[in-house]
Amino acid sequence: MDKVPQKILITGIPGIGKTTVIQKVAKCLQNMNPVGFYTGEIREKKSRVGFKAVSLGGGTQTLSHVQFGGSFRVGRYGVDVKGFEEFLENLDLLKSQSDLVIIDEIGKMECLSAKFNALIVSLFESQKNILATIAKKGGGMIQRIKNHPNCLIFEVQIKNRDKVVEDIVNRVS
Repeated sequence: MDKVPQKILITGIPGIGKTTVIQKVAKCLQNMNPVGFYTGEIREKKSRVGFKAVSLGGGTQTLSHVQFGGSFRVGRYGVDVKGFEEFLENLDLLKSQSDLVIIDEIGKMECLSAKFNALIVSLFESQKNILATIAKKGGGMIQRIKNHPNCLIFEVQIKNRDKVVEDIVNRVS
């Protein structure tokens, strides 16, 4: 009997370690050849000035920056939706032969992209194993994915970060 694909969401307050959990799980599950991306901060002189998307294959794309103009904004950050969409196209996550797709994160900035939203829906409807971080708060696409059938949600807290990694690895592998 085929194993049911896992759809796992990781949530928690900002800065709690969701991205670190994703990176640790990806390392533990290297045998599944994970594809996808994680987000990282862009810092200048100890101050966060933006965010970048980093593919598990090594490519990067600036997602947002305080110096970006335009109508796509989250807080003080301008969001490069077009650049993010090009980054996603290069990853080609739907057609990948990988056993695991990692998305960090399904958040306000990423959800400004209609192409990202469509990709997320397609991935969650696919037979792929999905591991994604998701904003703790938010409506629209964020709430829609949290309500998706067969999703398992882990909330990361200081006291359970290591256990969450172990639980996810055991469930997916």
